Amino acid sequence: MDISAIAALAPVIPVLTIERAADAVPLARALLKGGLPVLEVTLRTATAMAALEAIAKEVPEAVVGAGTVLEAAQVEQIQRLGAKFAVSPGCTPALVTATRAAGLPFLPGVQTVSEAMVLAEQGYRVLKFFPADAAGGVAWLKAVGAPLAGLRFCPTGGIGADTTQAYLSLANVACVGGSWVAPRAAVDARDWSQIERLAAAASIYKRS
Repeated sequence: MDISAIAALAPVIPVLTIERAADAVPLARALLKGGLPVLEVTLRTATAMAALEAIAKEVPEAVVGAGTVLEAAQVEQIQRLGAKFAVSPGCTPALVTATRAAGLPFLPGVQTVSEAMVLAEQGYRVLKFFPADAAGGVAWLKAVGAPLAGLRFCPTGGIGADTTQAYLSLANVACVGGSWVAPRAAVDARDWSQIERLAAAASIYKRS
């Protein structure tokens, strides 16, 4: 499954920063039950790798990937733990080389037209737009739609339930990434039913 196929599975990819490894599996199950099968576990916590491995092993129906991948050395590790894809806030030649060598679907991040053009030259057609809200949001994506025809984006950063549909209504948006479907307070309280409800609401957004 390539990154285009993964992005097509659901309109929203939950971006998960997991502080307690024990939360990983019930969190993943709640999101999956709500209709969001693609999960991005960010490598921002000491428990991230353990959380990623637990989801990959115990929730095989989920398509779990690693986010905030910054170094080529992380690629082999996340793949060994069961990651089905990698996401980065940006991109480096080393990350391109490592993900291609591993055969791991990769969603590299861009913030400018030039960065998008460089990755398009290397064959990437689906890119992460980050930080979306701070970098121009819907207006930026509308503006680049014609000059960057053929590229699609997964905007992430500052997106919430109130703005998601505006992004997904754009033809060059494949899906969006966001943390609002798994709010910190709900995870801390282990309120999996609330997270399932938020996922269910997010799963029915319409794409262009």
